[in-house]
Amino acid sequence: MTRVLLIEDDPAVRRGVMLGLRRNGHEAEAVGTGEDGLESLGPFAPEVVLLDLMLPGMSGLEVCRRIREHSQVPILILSARSDDVDIVVGLEAGADDYIVKPAGSEVIEARMRAVLRRIAPSQAAAGHRDGPAVHGDLTIDPVSVRVTKNGEELALAPSELKLLLFLSATPEQTYGRQDLLEHVWEHSYYGDVRLVDACVRRLRVKIEDDQRHPRYIQTVRGFGYRFGPL
Repeated sequence: MTRVLLIEDDPAVRRGVMLGLRRNGHEAEAVGTGEDGLESLGPFAPEVVLLDLMLPGMSGLEVCRRIREHSQVPILILSARSDDVDIVVGLEAGADDYIVKPAGSEVIEARMRAVLRRIAPSQAAAGHRDGPAVHGDLTIDPVSVRVTKNGEELALAPSELKLLLFLSATPEQTYGRQDLLEHVWEHSYYGDVRLVDACVRRLRVKIEDDQRHPRYIQTVRGFGYRFGPL
């Protein structure tokens, strides 16, 4: 059972999603505005947030940004907006995944399970056989699932954490975007590689001294990414 907070203003959508969540055994709470969603974070302590973008008052993007200021709870955007720009903006705001509505309960369930697996220590440590690994000023500990830079722990969202763990497990090996999509996001279909690019950009903000000349997450032009350091 997972505690899920749904922030959705459409009553019909809210009822349908809540029905699916409860049918799958989750403890779920629903609110209709971003303000109410932020107020529910503390008392309800959700393990996953399902967030609509088009909310009255405070937008879903602003809600996402505010959550990320103090919490790394997994955020899955549920939105009828399917344009590339909308999806990329949502991911850049800190979301871990983006689901285009209408979406069946089986799709939502599968995406929630995938994002929760990204923060499970046993899964995150896959590929790492040793203890903490030091790469320049980064220390990556796959067992405790902690990353520090110059001794200070970094607050990484689940997708950022698993991407870094996966790439750093095999330094200098290059992975295509589709490979990363399948390994990190567990999406077996083509078409969501912008999840990877958005996550890389967010991760670079946190671990790189110079994002224009990244030391750790390096771009292999025309193919994908690899972990340095140089």
